[in-house]
Amino acid sequence: MRTGMGLNLEQTQRLIMTPELRQAIVVLQLSTLELAEYIQQELQDNPVLEVRDDGEVAAGSEVPEDNDSFDIDWQEYFQDGSDLGYIREPREERQEWSPENYLTGQPTLQDHLLLQLQIAAKTPAQLTIGSFLIGNMDANGYLKIGLKEAAGLLKQPQAAVWQALDLIQHFDPPGVGARDLAECLLLQLRQRGEAPAGTEKIIRSFLPDVAEGRLTRIARRLNLTLPEVQAAVDYIRSLDPKPGRAFGGGQDNRYIVPDVIIERVGDDYVVLVNDLAMPRLGVNPVYQALMRQETPCDPQTRHFIESKLNAAAWLIRSLEQRRLTVYRVVSCLVKEQREFLDKGLKYLKPLTMRQVAAALGIHESTVSRATANKYVQTPQGVFELKFFFASGVERQGGAAAAESIKKMIVEAIRREDATAPLTDQQLQKILQQQGIRISRRTVAKYRDEEGIPAAGKRKRY
Repeated sequence: MRTGMGLNLEQTQRLIMTPELRQAIVVLQLSTLELAEYIQQELQDNPVLEVRDDGEVAAGSEVPEDNDSFDIDWQEYFQDGSDLGYIREPREERQEWSPENYLTGQPTLQDHLLLQLQIAAKTPAQLTIGSFLIGNMDANGYLKIGLKEAAGLLKQPQAAVWQALDLIQHFDPPGVGARDLAECLLLQLRQRGEAPAGTEKIIRSFLPDVAEGRLTRIARRLNLTLPEVQAAVDYIRSLDPKPGRAFGGGQDNRYIVPDVIIERVGDDYVVLVNDLAMPRLGVNPVYQALMRQETPCDPQTRHFIESKLNAAAWLIRSLEQRRLTVYRVVSCLVKEQREFLDKGLKYLKPLTMRQVAAALGIHESTVSRATANKYVQTPQGVFELKFFFASGVERQGGAAAAESIKKMIVEAIRREDATAPLTDQQLQKILQQQGIRISRRTVAKYRDEEGIPAAGKRKRY
């Protein structure tokens, strides 16, 4: 076999990820709030870009179309006085801020307890110990430090630490300062009173049986009737296992800003891309003047300005392409999920990204990026865009999405006789009567995903 070196001419096709293409992909998959932050960063990095008011740029401004390259003769482009801009529909002037935008801070659990301690503490030492214990409580109101350890750190007698803790355990909310679940429930029982017979014994010794619904075992061990045990368990379940969770201090609130809004207008639905959080972009006129002047800039300056102009054009074009892609995808979802928008969750249809991609003539990955990290506001509520791509099972006359099947299960359990709750097999038969062929194991899976316990734990006596 002979080996050697030679030259061969070969023609191949391959995709090259240019920085501009990478930017377009990143812009497409960002949510509205993330995109606003991204644009702010670009405004800092690119001196050519600037934020414009709606009236500053003529409505006819648009990004130059050039599918192959952005090597543009900027002097010629600016001869007509046009400008780059991210065009939005003119809007009526509206007040940006109102008194509702300024909310008072909600007190934290520690603030709430410290205020009560300052009133109830009898000595400065008790105030110091109580403040230390309050500072060692978690967000649910449980004490996360032992009394012996606290006494050692504070260099105080353990009896004094216990007295301070006992004082705190009488504060609002009831159950705060407990060291475990049983103590938390007993503290609430002490403040409430009028509990059914056997409640305290059940809390002390049978909480695992309560969680598993083993009421017969509890009745046998405590020599109580099943209705008596049921009344005690109902009372226990009315107590709050996490008394401190109502005090978040406003720090954990997360507000969803919908990226797209679907509104019903007459008998049809209108898709609105929410771009209120995004500024309108334009080109700084100083750089326009530099590119228009007869005496050309030095090559280095001209190269810098042209590179920034190209980057600005790519960004504006990517923003417009993102808006158009998201609009087309959501419009397709409206068409496919019309029954859901009209009637509710039970009418959600199974849908895949491949189906939407085929209908729009785009790649499946583009649909995935266009729906990533985005929310849509509909007449039925606010949902993730990914929510509409639901798996499902075949049924007579079409298919049923998993979410719609879960809704049917929830409604069936809501109508059941509590003394004889529906088993998973009975739920399976009910679904089969509605034309849905589904296994008992799948019924159990959907029931668990909805947080509904098994029939044995739902039984009432």
